[in-house]
Amino acid sequence: MATDLPLLYVRVRPQEDAAAAEYRSFLTATRLKEVDLDHLDLVRNPLPDDVFDRYSGFLIGGSPFNITDPDSTKNESQRRLEADLERIAARAADARTAALFTCYGIGVVTRMLGGTVSRAWPEDTGPVAVALTREGQSDPLLGGLATRFTALTAHKEGAAEAPPGAVLLATNEACPVQAYRSGDTLYATQFHPEPTTRDFTERMAIYRNDGYFEADAYDTIAGRVLAASVTEPARLLRTFARMFGPAAG
Repeated sequence: MATDLPLLYVRVRPQEDAAAAEYRSFLTATRLKEVDLDHLDLVRNPLPDDVFDRYSGFLIGGSPFNITDPDSTKNESQRRLEADLERIAARAADARTAALFTCYGIGVVTRMLGGTVSRAWPEDTGPVAVALTREGQSDPLLGGLATRFTALTAHKEGAAEAPPGAVLLATNEACPVQAYRSGDTLYATQFHPEPTTRDFTERMAIYRNDGYFEADAYDTIAGRVLAASVTEPARLLRTFARMFGPAAG
């Protein structure tokens, strides 16, 4: 899928500092320059009409939003944002672009594809063990990773099984759906593929009082994160950039 077009990082975090740091994490993990990985604040700006003509693919960041929040509690911005994310996902599912949705984004994709997202599959903040499925081991994007690796998570919702038509690529006991593919160019991960352990502890500080962990436990959890060896998720992003971004040209 050779292209001269850049990729687009889609920001879905309301917090300016967290979003700016996440973009830097994606730049570092993909090893792309800013000219090759543009960014869009989808919280404050709608998806441009010509976005699919301008970018070869999309990297969707995480968010404190939850798909399972009652619609009555979602403001107009969140409802519009979710509809725009579904536009990207639908286009990728039809192989008309490429997209990788992470964390909150996997819930958007799962719902769009007819799957079920619930509060029954949360994961605590910190490092977790993830295992590739047999299909994951032969997948073009994840197949080069170690069959078992450590990733970083922090989420309040998840899924028990991949949505209809999707191929489960990675799993663990606490949250069975860690990654899947729909078609050839739509990917979703429950874990965060972009942050270093240091990046992740800095993000934890921003969301310290948002219910992901006990605020008083920050130092203990941060120490556990910093002690973890987290190498494979970033390799996934570098492969995505080679497959679908300007690095493929």
